[in-house]
Amino acid sequence: MFRLDGKKALVTGAAGGLGRAIADGLARQGASVYGTSRDHATAEDLAKRYGTEPVMLDQSDLGGIESAVERIYELSGGIDLLCNNAGINAPQKATNVDVDTWNRILNVNLTGVFFLSQAIGKRWIHDGVAGSIVNVSSQAGTVAIEERAAYGSSKAALSHLTKVLALEWAPNGIRVNAIAPTFIRTELTESTLSKPGWAEELLSRIPLGRLGNPEDVAGAVVYLFSDEASLVTGHVLTIDGGYTIR
Repeated sequence: MFRLDGKKALVTGAAGGLGRAIADGLARQGASVYGTSRDHATAEDLAKRYGTEPVMLDQSDLGGIESAVERIYELSGGIDLLCNNAGINAPQKATNVDVDTWNRILNVNLTGVFFLSQAIGKRWIHDGVAGSIVNVSSQAGTVAIEERAAYGSSKAALSHLTKVLALEWAPNGIRVNAIAPTFIRTELTESTLSKPGWAEELLSRIPLGRLGNPEDVAGAVVYLFSDEASLVTGHVLTIDGGYTIR
């Protein structure tokens, strides 16, 4: 069940806690995993971990995405699965957000995701490949969370972009879904969860009474990529312990 044998998966931001858990989960189910990093040494480590080739990708460099995809295709011979996991956050009160911070978050979390998906989607359509995309959105794209004006906006837009791409590419057999996790214990959330009282406050909002672990997310990505989800597209799967139900 949920096997991905013979599939080639590209996971962006695979060096981080969440990205690594996703990449590990795909590899356990038989996929060949190509994990991206902006750092050459880290890309080399990922290649050794998954027995593939190092992949360099800076998602904020919009002009370099097309050439990066060409290189990825040269290395892999073709991608079947794309997990857009790379993302950034800079928690700030809305009154303190500056233009540079806003643009940096939107470029990585939304604009870069779109143009990477577009570059690979065009190849899938040209080659007749029924590929699959899973975008890593967030519950912050569904409900308002303090100090998340830019981040929440980027993730709300990403969830909607998921639906638009799913609609346009469905005739080509391409499925596009997203996951929307709650706070997951990773490097990205460490600064928030370490603030006095914040972890306790967040737990009080989660009916199941715990924060997420990277493995909670990895299983959902594996499912959405699998044949068992072959009729699922345009869906945003919330993984939040019930945070958003009230």
